[in-house]
Amino acid sequence: MGGISIWQLLIIALIVVLLFGTKKLRSLGGDLGGAVKGFKNAMSSEEDKKALEDAEAAKPVQTAQTVQNAQAAQPTQQATEKKPESNKEQA
Repeated sequence: MGGISIWQLLIIALIVVLLFGTKKLRSLGGDLGGAVKGFKNAMSSEEDKKALEDAEAAKPVQTAQTVQNAQAAQPTQQATEKKPESNKEQA
């Protein structure tokens, strides 16, 4: 079986550099790296979005009865506020 040796790879790399030039290869590598980075960011944001949707679906749904019970358990605002003793303190 004929495999590719290190010398053959070096000759191919040399031909590619001669054909395209180092500037073109550098910009091509930067573009490829930016595309891979953007793809990874998009995939991670999709996973985060899916996890958030799953967490929202797992929350229990509040019924009207549970809302009324929660409101009844809270003290009224008038009972917790203190009235000023004189008009001098307000000024």
